[in-house]
Amino acid sequence: MSGAAPIPMSATLAADEALARRQRAGEQVLYMAGGEIGLPVLPALRRQLAAAADRNAYGPVPGSHALRAAAAGYWGRRGLAVDPGLVVAGPGSKPLLFALLLAIGGDVVVPVPSWVSYVAQARLVGARPIPVPIAPGQGGVPDPERLRAAVVAARAAGRDPRCVVVTLPDNPTGTVASPGTVRRLAATARELDLVIVSDEIYRDLVYDTSVPAESPALHAPERTVVTTGLTKNLAVGGWRTGVAGLPDSDTGRALHDRLVSVASQIWSSPPAPMQAAAAYAFGEPTEITEHVAACRRLHESVARAVADRFTGAGAALAPVRATCYLYPDFGPLRDRLARDHGVRGGEDLVRFLVERHGIGLLAAGAFGEPGDPLRIRAATSRLYGEDDERRTAALTAPAPLELPWIRKNLEQIDTALTDLTGAPVP
Repeated sequence: MSGAAPIPMSATLAADEALARRQRAGEQVLYMAGGEIGLPVLPALRRQLAAAADRNAYGPVPGSHALRAAAAGYWGRRGLAVDPGLVVAGPGSKPLLFALLLAIGGDVVVPVPSWVSYVAQARLVGARPIPVPIAPGQGGVPDPERLRAAVVAARAAGRDPRCVVVTLPDNPTGTVASPGTVRRLAATARELDLVIVSDEIYRDLVYDTSVPAESPALHAPERTVVTTGLTKNLAVGGWRTGVAGLPDSDTGRALHDRLVSVASQIWSSPPAPMQAAAAYAFGEPTEITEHVAACRRLHESVARAVADRFTGAGAALAPVRATCYLYPDFGPLRDRLARDHGVRGGEDLVRFLVERHGIGLLAAGAFGEPGDPLRIRAATSRLYGEDDERRTAALTAPAPLELPWIRKNLEQIDTALTDLTGAPVP
Protein backbone atom coordinates (compact mmCIF):
# COMPACT_ATOMS: atom_id res chain seq x y z
CA MET A 1 0.00 0.00 0.00
CA SER A 2 1.47 3.31 -1.07
CA GLY A 3 2.47 5.51 1.87
CA ALA A 4 1.68 2.89 4.52
CA ALA A 5 4.33 2.29 7.18
CA PRO A 6 6.11 -1.05 6.77
CA ILE A 7 4.91 -3.78 9.15
CA PRO A 8 7.46 -6.56 9.63
CA MET A 9 6.36 -10.16 9.82
CA SER A 10 6.78 -11.61 13.31
CA ALA A 11 10.34 -12.95 13.34
CA THR A 12 9.36 -16.21 15.03
CA LEU A 13 6.49 -16.92 12.64
CA ALA A 14 8.56 -15.93 9.61
CA ALA A 15 11.36 -18.26 10.69
CA ASP A 16 8.96 -21.16 11.15
CA GLU A 17 7.51 -20.57 7.67
CA ALA A 18 11.01 -20.56 6.16
CA LEU A 19 11.86 -23.81 7.95
CA ALA A 20 8.60 -25.38 6.75
CA ARG A 21 9.57 -24.55 3.17
CA ARG A 22 12.92 -26.27 3.67
CA GLN A 23 11.19 -29.32 5.11
CA ARG A 24 8.75 -29.51 2.18
CA ALA A 25 11.79 -29.42 -0.11
CA GLY A 26 13.04 -32.59 1.53
CA GLU A 27 15.58 -31.14 3.98
CA GLN A 28 15.96 -32.48 7.51
CA VAL A 29 14.94 -29.59 9.72
CA LEU A 30 15.14 -29.02 13.46
CA TYR A 31 12.71 -26.29 14.54
CA MET A 32 14.31 -24.15 17.26
CA ALA A 33 13.18 -20.68 16.19
CA GLY A 34 9.51 -20.32 17.12
CA GLY A 35 7.80 -20.61 20.50
CA GLU A 36 5.37 -23.40 19.62
CA ILE A 37 5.15 -25.93 22.46
CA GLY A 38 5.26 -29.33 20.80
CA LEU A 39 3.04 -31.28 23.19
CA PRO A 40 -0.42 -32.90 22.86
CA VAL A 41 -3.63 -31.43 24.25
CA LEU A 42 -4.67 -32.84 27.61
CA PRO A 43 -7.71 -35.09 26.89
CA ALA A 44 -9.77 -33.58 29.71
CA LEU A 45 -9.21 -30.11 28.27
CA ARG A 46 -10.17 -31.34 24.80
CA ARG A 47 -13.42 -32.72 26.20
CA GLN A 48 -14.27 -29.36 27.78
CA LEU A 49 -13.86 -27.62 24.45
CA ALA A 50 -15.94 -30.20 22.59
CA ALA A 51 -18.74 -30.01 25.15
CA ALA A 52 -18.97 -26.25 24.63
CA ALA A 53 -19.02 -26.38 20.82
CA ASP A 54 -22.71 -25.39 20.71
CA ARG A 55 -22.07 -22.05 22.45
CA ASN A 56 -22.37 -19.63 19.56
CA ALA A 57 -23.51 -16.35 21.14
CA TYR A 58 -21.22 -13.37 21.51
CA GLY A 59 -21.48 -13.03 25.28
CA PRO A 60 -19.97 -10.20 27.36
CA VAL A 61 -17.11 -8.27 25.78
CA PRO A 62 -14.63 -8.90 28.64
CA GLY A 63 -15.53 -12.60 28.81
CA SER A 64 -17.93 -14.76 30.76
CA HIS A 65 -18.29 -14.41 34.52
CA ALA A 66 -17.08 -18.02 34.89
CA LEU A 67 -13.87 -17.33 32.99
CA ARG A 68 -13.15 -14.07 34.76
CA ALA A 69 -13.76 -15.62 38.18
CA ALA A 70 -11.54 -18.60 37.32
CA ALA A 71 -8.74 -16.30 36.15
CA ALA A 72 -9.02 -14.22 39.34
CA GLY A 73 -8.79 -17.44 41.36
CA TYR A 74 -5.74 -18.53 39.38
CA TRP A 75 -3.96 -15.28 40.25
CA GLY A 76 -5.19 -15.39 43.84
CA ARG A 77 -3.49 -18.75 44.35
CA ARG A 78 -0.27 -17.02 43.28
CA GLY A 79 -0.64 -14.24 45.81
CA LEU A 80 -2.15 -11.62 43.49
CA ALA A 81 -5.49 -10.13 44.49
CA VAL A 82 -7.50 -9.58 41.29
CA ASP A 83 -11.14 -8.49 41.16
CA PRO A 84 -13.05 -10.67 38.62
CA GLY A 85 -14.81 -7.47 37.54
CA LEU A 86 -11.41 -6.13 36.42
CA VAL A 87 -10.46 -9.16 34.31
CA VAL A 88 -10.65 -8.88 30.53
CA ALA A 89 -10.37 -11.94 28.28
CA GLY A 90 -9.42 -11.90 24.63
CA PRO A 91 -8.56 -14.16 21.68
CA GLY A 92 -4.96 -14.65 22.80
CA SER A 93 -2.61 -12.71 25.05
CA LYS A 94 -0.99 -11.11 21.99
CA PRO A 95 -4.16 -9.19 20.94
CA LEU A 96 -4.72 -8.30 24.59
CA LEU A 97 -1.25 -6.77 24.84
CA PHE A 98 -1.87 -4.82 21.65
CA ALA A 99 -5.22 -3.57 22.94
CA LEU A 100 -3.64 -2.61 26.27
CA LEU A 101 -0.99 -0.47 24.56
CA LEU A 102 -3.74 1.19 22.56
CA ALA A 103 -5.82 1.82 25.70
CA ILE A 104 -2.90 3.18 27.73
CA GLY A 105 -1.58 5.45 24.98
CA GLY A 106 1.73 7.26 24.94
CA ASP A 107 5.17 5.79 24.34
CA VAL A 108 6.25 2.38 25.62
CA VAL A 109 9.41 1.32 27.45
CA VAL A 110 10.58 -2.15 26.39
CA PRO A 111 13.47 -4.23 27.71
CA VAL A 112 16.39 -5.14 25.46
CA PRO A 113 16.31 -7.94 24.53
CA SER A 114 12.57 -8.58 24.53
CA TRP A 115 9.93 -10.63 22.78
CA VAL A 116 9.78 -9.86 19.07
CA SER A 117 6.29 -8.28 19.05
CA TYR A 118 6.57 -5.64 21.79
CA VAL A 119 8.34 -3.05 19.64
CA ALA A 120 6.23 -3.86 16.57
CA GLN A 121 2.99 -3.54 18.54
CA ALA A 122 4.07 -0.23 20.05
CA ARG A 123 4.66 1.12 16.56
CA LEU A 124 1.37 -0.28 15.28
CA VAL A 125 -0.57 1.70 17.90
CA GLY A 126 1.31 4.87 16.94
CA ALA A 127 3.67 4.87 19.93
CA ARG A 128 7.43 5.07 19.89
CA PRO A 129 9.27 2.31 21.77
CA ILE A 130 11.92 3.36 24.26
CA PRO A 131 14.45 0.50 24.50
CA VAL A 132 16.20 0.01 27.85
CA PRO A 133 18.79 -2.77 28.36
CA ILE A 134 18.34 -5.41 31.01
CA ALA A 135 20.91 -6.06 33.72
CA PRO A 136 22.89 -9.33 33.30
CA GLY A 137 20.76 -12.35 34.19
CA GLN A 138 17.67 -10.18 34.72
CA GLY A 139 15.89 -10.88 31.45
CA GLY A 140 12.46 -9.43 30.83
CA VAL A 141 12.89 -6.38 33.09
CA PRO A 142 14.69 -3.19 32.00
CA ASP A 143 17.40 -2.11 34.39
CA PRO A 144 15.50 0.21 36.78
CA GLU A 145 18.22 2.88 36.96
CA ARG A 146 18.57 3.04 33.20
CA LEU A 147 14.77 3.02 32.92
CA ARG A 148 14.59 6.12 35.07
CA ALA A 149 17.23 7.92 33.02
CA ALA A 150 15.59 6.97 29.72
CA VAL A 151 12.13 8.14 30.77
CA VAL A 152 13.43 11.43 32.21
CA ALA A 153 15.35 12.08 28.98
CA ALA A 154 12.37 11.16 26.82
CA ARG A 155 10.06 13.51 28.70
CA ALA A 156 12.63 16.30 28.53
CA ALA A 157 12.61 15.81 24.74
CA GLY A 158 8.83 16.19 24.61
CA ARG A 159 7.89 12.53 24.43
CA ASP A 160 5.15 10.91 26.50
CA PRO A 161 6.17 7.52 27.96
CA ARG A 162 3.27 6.04 29.92
CA CYS A 163 4.02 2.35 30.40
CA VAL A 164 6.74 -0.26 30.63
CA VAL A 165 6.28 -3.83 29.38
CA VAL A 166 8.04 -6.64 31.24
CA THR A 167 8.14 -10.43 30.86
CA LEU A 168 8.34 -12.68 33.92
CA PRO A 169 9.78 -15.28 33.26
CA ASP A 170 11.50 -14.03 30.16
CA ASN A 171 11.38 -14.78 26.48
CA PRO A 172 14.03 -14.78 24.94
CA THR A 173 16.53 -15.41 27.73
CA GLY A 174 14.78 -18.06 29.84
CA THR A 175 15.83 -16.19 32.98
CA VAL A 176 13.72 -14.81 35.83
CA ALA A 177 14.38 -11.33 37.19
CA SER A 178 15.25 -11.37 40.89
CA PRO A 179 12.80 -10.07 43.52
CA GLY A 180 15.16 -7.16 44.16
CA THR A 181 15.10 -6.09 40.51
CA VAL A 182 11.31 -6.41 40.40
CA ARG A 183 10.91 -4.34 43.57
CA ARG A 184 13.17 -1.59 42.18
CA LEU A 185 11.19 -1.66 38.92
CA ALA A 186 7.94 -1.20 40.86
CA ALA A 187 9.37 1.71 42.86
CA THR A 188 10.69 3.39 39.72
CA ALA A 189 7.38 2.98 37.90
CA ARG A 190 5.56 4.56 40.84
CA GLU A 191 8.06 7.42 40.95
CA LEU A 192 7.63 8.05 37.20
CA ASP A 193 3.87 7.35 37.14
CA LEU A 194 4.21 4.51 34.62
CA VAL A 195 1.76 1.66 34.14
CA ILE A 196 3.49 -1.74 34.28
CA VAL A 197 2.25 -4.36 31.84
CA SER A 198 3.58 -7.66 33.18
CA ASP A 199 3.42 -10.49 30.65
CA GLU A 200 3.45 -13.60 32.86
CA ILE A 201 2.43 -16.25 30.35
CA TYR A 202 5.48 -18.36 31.30
CA ARG A 203 4.91 -18.18 35.04
CA ASP A 204 3.96 -21.85 35.37
CA LEU A 205 7.16 -22.93 33.62
CA VAL A 206 9.63 -21.91 36.35
CA TYR A 207 11.57 -25.00 37.37
CA ASP A 208 14.44 -23.44 39.32
CA THR A 209 12.69 -21.98 42.37
CA SER A 210 15.85 -21.27 44.37
CA VAL A 211 15.04 -17.57 43.90
CA PRO A 212 11.33 -16.64 44.03
CA ALA A 213 9.66 -15.45 40.84
CA GLU A 214 7.76 -12.34 41.89
CA SER A 215 5.26 -10.27 39.96
CA PRO A 216 5.52 -6.46 40.04
CA ALA A 217 1.83 -6.59 41.02
CA LEU A 218 3.02 -7.60 44.49
CA HIS A 219 4.94 -4.34 44.87
CA ALA A 220 2.97 -1.84 42.77
CA PRO A 221 -0.55 -3.32 42.70
CA GLU A 222 -2.20 0.01 41.90
CA ARG A 223 -0.44 0.32 38.51
CA THR A 224 0.35 -3.22 37.33
CA VAL A 225 -1.61 -5.09 34.67
CA VAL A 226 -0.89 -8.83 34.61
CA THR A 227 -1.50 -10.90 31.48
CA THR A 228 -1.39 -14.62 30.87
CA GLY A 229 -2.89 -17.38 28.74
CA LEU A 230 -2.88 -21.11 28.08
CA THR A 231 -0.51 -21.12 25.10
CA LYS A 232 2.64 -22.04 27.00
CA ASN A 233 1.74 -23.97 30.15
CA LEU A 234 -0.85 -26.16 28.37
CA ALA A 235 0.60 -26.08 24.83
CA VAL A 236 -2.57 -24.91 23.07
CA GLY A 237 -1.18 -22.08 20.95
CA GLY A 238 -3.78 -22.62 18.23
CA TRP A 239 -6.67 -22.20 20.64
CA ARG A 240 -5.90 -18.50 21.17
CA THR A 241 -7.07 -17.30 24.54
CA GLY A 242 -5.66 -14.83 27.04
CA VAL A 243 -6.65 -12.85 30.12
CA ALA A 244 -5.58 -9.56 31.65
CA GLY A 245 -6.04 -8.65 35.30
CA LEU A 246 -6.24 -4.89 35.85
CA PRO A 247 -5.43 -3.10 39.11
CA ASP A 248 -8.13 -2.19 41.60
CA SER A 249 -7.37 1.53 41.55
CA ASP A 250 -8.58 4.66 39.79
CA THR A 251 -5.93 4.03 37.14
CA GLY A 252 -6.94 0.39 36.75
CA ARG A 253 -10.67 1.05 36.53
CA ALA A 254 -10.25 3.78 33.93
CA LEU A 255 -7.92 1.53 31.92
CA HIS A 256 -10.40 -1.35 32.21
CA ASP A 257 -13.16 0.75 30.67
CA ARG A 258 -10.91 1.84 27.81
CA LEU A 259 -9.69 -1.72 27.23
CA VAL A 260 -13.24 -3.08 27.07
CA SER A 261 -14.16 -0.37 24.58
CA VAL A 262 -11.16 -1.23 22.42
CA ALA A 263 -12.04 -4.93 22.62
CA SER A 264 -15.63 -4.23 21.62
CA GLN A 265 -14.38 -2.67 18.40
CA ILE A 266 -11.78 -5.33 17.56
CA TRP A 267 -12.92 -8.80 18.66
CA SER A 268 -16.39 -8.20 20.22
CA SER A 269 -15.93 -11.10 22.66
CA PRO A 270 -13.61 -14.09 23.09
CA PRO A 271 -14.70 -17.34 21.37
CA ALA A 272 -17.42 -18.83 23.60
CA PRO A 273 -16.32 -22.50 23.43
CA MET A 274 -12.75 -21.49 24.20
CA GLN A 275 -13.93 -19.51 27.22
CA ALA A 276 -15.49 -22.64 28.70
CA ALA A 277 -12.28 -24.63 28.25
CA ALA A 278 -10.20 -21.75 29.64
CA ALA A 279 -12.44 -21.40 32.71
CA TYR A 280 -11.92 -25.09 33.41
CA ALA A 281 -8.15 -24.77 32.95
CA PHE A 282 -7.78 -21.66 35.12
CA GLY A 283 -9.77 -23.45 37.82
CA GLU A 284 -6.76 -25.82 38.05
CA PRO A 285 -8.33 -29.19 38.81
CA THR A 286 -5.86 -31.94 39.67
CA GLU A 287 -5.50 -33.20 36.11
CA ILE A 288 -4.49 -29.71 34.95
CA THR A 289 -1.88 -29.14 37.65
CA GLU A 290 -0.41 -32.62 37.14
CA HIS A 291 -0.23 -32.09 33.38
CA VAL A 292 1.48 -28.71 33.77
CA ALA A 293 3.95 -30.23 36.23
CA ALA A 294 4.79 -32.96 33.71
CA CYS A 295 5.28 -30.37 30.96
CA ARG A 296 7.53 -28.34 33.24
CA ARG A 297 9.71 -31.37 34.03
CA LEU A 298 10.10 -32.19 30.34
CA HIS A 299 10.98 -28.59 29.45
CA GLU A 300 13.59 -28.53 32.21
CA SER A 301 15.18 -31.81 31.18
CA VAL A 302 15.55 -30.93 27.50
CA ALA A 303 16.39 -27.23 27.97
CA ARG A 304 19.16 -28.06 30.44
CA ALA A 305 20.55 -30.71 28.09
CA VAL A 306 20.73 -28.22 25.22
CA ALA A 307 22.14 -25.54 27.55
CA ASP A 308 24.94 -27.93 28.55
CA ARG A 309 25.77 -28.39 24.87
CA PHE A 310 26.01 -24.65 24.25
CA THR A 311 28.23 -24.03 27.27
CA GLY A 312 30.29 -27.13 26.42
CA ALA A 313 30.92 -25.61 23.00
CA GLY A 314 32.28 -22.46 24.65
CA ALA A 315 29.25 -20.14 24.55
CA ALA A 316 28.34 -18.00 27.55
CA LEU A 317 24.86 -18.64 28.92
CA ALA A 318 23.01 -17.39 31.98
CA PRO A 319 21.73 -20.25 34.15
CA VAL A 320 18.47 -21.55 32.69
CA ARG A 321 15.67 -21.23 35.26
CA ALA A 322 12.43 -21.33 33.31
CA THR A 323 10.69 -21.79 29.96
CA CYS A 324 12.09 -23.64 26.95
CA TYR A 325 14.28 -20.75 25.75
CA LEU A 326 18.05 -20.32 25.75
CA TYR A 327 20.02 -17.21 24.78
CA PRO A 328 23.65 -18.29 24.29
CA ASP A 329 26.36 -15.76 23.56
CA PHE A 330 29.08 -16.99 21.19
CA GLY A 331 31.15 -13.84 21.72
CA PRO A 332 33.90 -15.82 23.51
CA LEU A 333 34.42 -17.71 20.22
CA ARG A 334 34.40 -14.63 18.02
CA ASP A 335 37.91 -14.93 16.58
CA ARG A 336 37.60 -18.65 15.84
CA LEU A 337 34.17 -18.32 14.19
CA ALA A 338 35.34 -15.44 12.00
CA ARG A 339 38.54 -17.25 10.99
CA ASP A 340 37.04 -20.69 10.32
CA HIS A 341 33.58 -19.84 8.95
CA GLY A 342 33.35 -16.11 8.29
CA VAL A 343 30.75 -15.92 11.08
CA ARG A 344 30.91 -12.43 12.57
CA GLY A 345 27.43 -11.85 14.01
CA GLY A 346 24.20 -13.51 15.01
CA GLU A 347 22.76 -13.42 11.50
CA ASP A 348 25.85 -15.21 10.13
CA LEU A 349 25.58 -17.79 12.91
CA VAL A 350 21.90 -18.47 12.21
CA ARG A 351 22.64 -18.81 8.48
CA PHE A 352 25.50 -21.24 9.12
CA LEU A 353 23.43 -23.50 11.38
CA VAL A 354 20.38 -23.66 9.14
CA GLU A 355 22.20 -24.02 5.82
CA ARG A 356 24.76 -26.60 6.94
CA HIS A 357 22.82 -28.43 9.63
CA GLY A 358 19.10 -27.67 9.16
CA ILE A 359 18.78 -26.10 12.62
CA GLY A 360 16.54 -23.04 12.67
CA LEU A 361 17.25 -20.38 15.30
CA LEU A 362 16.86 -16.61 15.65
CA ALA A 363 19.57 -13.98 15.90
CA ALA A 364 19.61 -11.55 18.81
CA GLY A 365 18.70 -8.70 16.46
CA ALA A 366 15.16 -10.10 16.24
CA PHE A 367 14.80 -9.28 19.94
CA GLY A 368 15.94 -5.68 19.66
CA GLU A 369 19.65 -6.13 20.27
CA PRO A 370 21.68 -3.52 18.34
CA GLY A 371 24.80 -4.24 16.34
CA ASP A 372 24.21 -7.90 15.41
CA PRO A 373 25.96 -9.48 18.43
CA LEU A 374 26.99 -13.14 18.36
CA ARG A 375 23.92 -14.18 20.32
CA ILE A 376 21.03 -16.39 19.29
CA ARG A 377 17.73 -17.52 20.79
CA ALA A 378 17.08 -21.26 20.80
CA ALA A 379 13.67 -22.75 21.60
CA THR A 380 13.78 -26.39 22.71
CA SER A 381 10.00 -26.98 22.73
CA ARG A 382 9.85 -28.70 19.33
CA LEU A 383 12.41 -31.41 20.14
CA TYR A 384 9.95 -33.77 21.85
CA GLY A 385 8.75 -35.64 18.79
CA GLU A 386 7.03 -35.21 15.43
CA ASP A 387 3.64 -36.69 16.40
CA ASP A 388 1.42 -36.93 19.46
CA GLU A 389 2.40 -40.53 20.16
CA ARG A 390 6.05 -39.59 20.59
CA ARG A 391 5.24 -36.37 22.40
CA THR A 392 3.06 -38.21 24.89
CA ALA A 393 5.86 -40.72 25.42
CA ALA A 394 8.27 -37.84 26.07
CA LEU A 395 5.86 -36.29 28.53
CA THR A 396 5.50 -39.46 30.55
CA ALA A 397 9.01 -40.90 30.23
CA PRO A 398 11.08 -41.00 33.45
CA ALA A 399 14.20 -40.31 31.33
CA PRO A 400 13.09 -38.43 28.19
CA LEU A 401 16.66 -37.78 27.03
CA GLU A 402 17.04 -41.51 26.45
CA LEU A 403 14.18 -41.66 23.95
CA PRO A 404 15.70 -42.35 20.52
CA TRP A 405 14.07 -39.41 18.71
CA ILE A 406 15.07 -36.89 21.39
CA ARG A 407 18.56 -38.38 21.46
CA LYS A 408 18.71 -38.01 17.67
CA ASN A 409 17.75 -34.32 17.91
CA LEU A 410 20.42 -33.72 20.55
CA GLU A 411 22.99 -35.49 18.40
CA GLN A 412 22.10 -33.19 15.50
CA ILE A 413 22.85 -30.23 17.77
CA ASP A 414 26.12 -31.90 18.86
CA THR A 415 27.20 -32.36 15.25
CA ALA A 416 26.41 -28.74 14.38
CA LEU A 417 28.29 -27.33 17.37
CA THR A 418 31.29 -29.57 16.74
CA ASP A 419 31.41 -28.37 13.14
CA LEU A 420 31.01 -24.76 14.28
CA THR A 421 33.69 -24.79 16.97
CA GLY A 422 36.09 -27.40 15.56
CA ALA A 423 36.07 -29.43 18.77
CA PRO A 424 33.81 -32.20 20.11
CA VAL A 425 31.09 -30.92 22.40
CA PRO A 426 31.63 -32.39 25.90
